[in-house]
Amino acid sequence: MVVLRHAIALTGGIATGKSTTCNLLRLFGFAIIDADQIAHEVLDKEHDRIAKLFGAQFVKDGRVDRKALGKLIFANKTERLKLEKLLHPKIKREILERAAHQERFKVPYIVDIPLYYETRNYPEITKVAVVYAPREVQIERLRKRERLSFEEAVKRIELQIDIEKKRAMADYVIDNSKDLKHLQQQVEEFVERIKDEYAVS
Repeated sequence: MVVLRHAIALTGGIATGKSTTCNLLRLFGFAIIDADQIAHEVLDKEHDRIAKLFGAQFVKDGRVDRKALGKLIFANKTERLKLEKLLHPKIKREILERAAHQERFKVPYIVDIPLYYETRNYPEITKVAVVYAPREVQIERLRKRERLSFEEAVKRIELQIDIEKKRAMADYVIDNSKDLKHLQQQVEEFVERIKDEYAVS
């Protein structure tokens, strides 16, 4: 196994603010490898397999209806595992290819992996940053963003490892429990720490 020495996995929980954090990190010049974006690309490439595994109603005009498929897999563990078995190896292969390209520059870069701890599938990446927001904030943000009931939001959050456990396991914590200004300060502190540790000017 090759350790990716300059890779930092960015993870957190649903609705903790990983996307906003990545956007801020881009402003500081970080290259971002986005596992969700790669997952969407792989999902659409595999639309024929998705139709066979889950039904033709989940594919429209050669693209997977992610919202409809999401409802199915969030409600059914068997179906979720079936999807993960299909997608995860292909997603990982693409992430590692892009990471190998970034390693050539010998500067830190971010690999945004929402389910880093859940999948335990990336031993090549040893440094982990967690974007943190307490559970009650997660629920509130998720309900607002996805227009979910309280019960639906809780159900989705409970599919992941508790955010407090992730916070305890992390090498770095970026606190996003407050407003955007607070998150910006947290990201700046994280960037300064990375510069010191990796001796980046």
